[in-house]
Amino acid sequence: MSLTDQLFIATVAVAATVLIHLIGLAALLALLRRHRHASKVIVASIVNGMAILLAAFGLFLLHAIEIWLWAALYLMLGAFADLEQALYFSTSTYVTIGYGDVVLPVGSRILGVIEGANGIILIGWSTAFFFSIVDRLKLLERDLQKG
Repeated sequence: MSLTDQLFIATVAVAATVLIHLIGLAALLALLRRHRHASKVIVASIVNGMAILLAAFGLFLLHAIEIWLWAALYLMLGAFADLEQALYFSTSTYVTIGYGDVVLPVGSRILGVIEGANGIILIGWSTAFFFSIVDRLKLLERDLQKG
């Protein structure tokens, strides 16, 4: 596969994962906004804890979908023989572990490095989102404690 083909395919994959992430974060935010704080501090702490768990699992699900998208792309392009190899490579690349025991064939390696950059950006975006949610919930809980 030519460099131009790889860059085009990677651009489409990055656009798809960013769109998935944007829609997913918007949905998570909408769900979290619906959550109401109880008047008692202990109940509010439990509700906030559940909101944090929802956010964490929601983010994990988003990243899993994005990793599977890249793995499916590798399979469609014939870069790997089976789903296990494609998913293993995609996961280790997306989270930038990159063990190197499974590698892309020559002619599709650019896809792997772009997936790594894509993963770094989306994980950073998720980290900022998660920190913002936790910080906001802490402030609301503190205000509740003050009365």
